[in-house]
Amino acid sequence: MNITLIGMPASGKSVVGVLLAKRLNMRFVDADLLIQDQEGCLLKDIIERDGLDGFLAIENQVNRDIKAENTIISPGGSVVYGKEAMDHLKEISTVVYLKVSMDDLLKRLGNLKDRGVAIAEGQTFADLYRERVALYERYADVTVDENGKDAGMIVDELRDYFTRQ
Repeated sequence: MNITLIGMPASGKSVVGVLLAKRLNMRFVDADLLIQDQEGCLLKDIIERDGLDGFLAIENQVNRDIKAENTIISPGGSVVYGKEAMDHLKEISTVVYLKVSMDDLLKRLGNLKDRGVAIAEGQTFADLYRERVALYERYADVTVDENGKDAGMIVDELRDYFTRQ
């Protein structure tokens, strides 16, 4: 069994993923770190070097090629633009959407560029949010609404869900 966590940047995929992996005795893989390792530089530098489309192609390839068993997978928020990656992740895992409001995200996010967020030139964060939410909802097998919950509560909810499966 694998679990893939999808959601916007700052939705808690990495934090929840690590904690959930510990609770379920699973491995944890952060796909953004796999991308950085493969490319030898930070996400923001890949976007600067290769442009948005180049970055998305690399992200698609890295996530498409993930081989995992008994693993929590945390891809970047833009993974939903990669059809091959998402088809692969849906095949090898249960996809969980960590749903968070735009207001909460804006409180959590720092500088989008420094964070390596894949956003088109001239696109607002609100536009990006609306565009991605539709994709997250399309791919999700399970949705967890984070409203009013901290990371521990989300982990407990997911642990309970997956131990009943």
